[in-house]
Amino acid sequence: MLKRNNVFGAAMLAAVSLLTACGKDAGGPPPPPEVGVITLAPRAIAITDQLPGRTTAYRVAEVRPQVTGIVQKRMFVEGGEVKAGEQLYQIDPASYRAALSSAQASLKRAEAQAVSAKLLQDRYAPLMAANAVSQQENDEAIAARARADADVAEARAAVDSARINVVYTQVLSPITGRIGRALVTEGALVTSAQQNALATVQQLDPIYVDITQSSTELLRLQRQLESGELVATDKHEAAVSLTLEDGTPYAERGRLKVSEVSVDPSTGSVLLRAVFPNPKRELLPGMFVRAQLARGTRSAALLVPQRGVSRNAKGEATVMVVDKEDKVSERVVTADRAIDGEWLITAGLTAGERVVLDGLQKVKPGAPVKPVPAAEQMNAGAQASASSEVAKR
Repeated sequence: MLKRNNVFGAAMLAAVSLLTACGKDAGGPPPPPEVGVITLAPRAIAITDQLPGRTTAYRVAEVRPQVTGIVQKRMFVEGGEVKAGEQLYQIDPASYRAALSSAQASLKRAEAQAVSAKLLQDRYAPLMAANAVSQQENDEAIAARARADADVAEARAAVDSARINVVYTQVLSPITGRIGRALVTEGALVTSAQQNALATVQQLDPIYVDITQSSTELLRLQRQLESGELVATDKHEAAVSLTLEDGTPYAERGRLKVSEVSVDPSTGSVLLRAVFPNPKRELLPGMFVRAQLARGTRSAALLVPQRGVSRNAKGEATVMVVDKEDKVSERVVTADRAIDGEWLITAGLTAGERVVLDGLQKVKPGAPVKPVPAAEQMNAGAQASASSEVAKR
């Protein structure tokens, strides 16, 4: 019995000791949470603006008749390609050919009268020297010849006008491009002064893209260029890329050609015009597109992945920064723009600071943390190591 009591007492003493030790451990401070951080390093990035735009035909020609008559024939396929000078319609030329023949006959009559007047003047010249004719008769002969020459010139101009009208009965395309639907049919009466077009031809290759940008943003970019914060590209030949309405990128790249010199007072925006190749006619006039316009290069930009930036109650962009003592503090920053999944930070952070990306839900300002490199930091390091190895080889 005594031996059994000793064993029971020893067991109870061990249990009490174990509970005491556990109580001490449970009452101690927990280890600091582990968070993924990225160390900010400046790098050069290209600054681009994504702006709305609409496509516009490079040239537009509304085909109208220049003479009055009945349309005899349509000579193009609707929606097809036509070349400059290609005949589109034929207007009845009968009356205009008759007018041309009449004008040519009048010209021959005037030329015959001019020959007669010339012969008379030439005949009077020696007679005048011999005083065989009066001065008045000689002057009348000279005047008659001048009137005959004027009549010839007038008749020749009438012939030219009549010939032009005959040519105008062939309605030609003024430009090369794609023609739309026919707006008149055979048998229709058209007039030289009508407002309605017979058809419309549009040149689609190349094609314009009209881009709108707010004047506020334009002023901000100008100040950044003046301060040297941005290194400008050629402002008159800046590269432009497009994203189509369905979200797919357009294969061809364009160039910025012209910018309006005034601000639209109704929208507060400036119009920029870019030119794009359009060999496949993929872009049609009136399409909505998103244009990426290269503005310049920022040589020492600080970028933070978007998941590391949040908004406070005031709507300000904030990040969690780990200081030298591995404690967290909240920092208000200026997130200028998003670039490939990262925020461009223009104020509030400096190079070398550590920003929390992973484990934000575990931390609060003033709390200690255990910082470890985030995935982006590790990937950047691996790329740098690979580049170094390639350079050594």
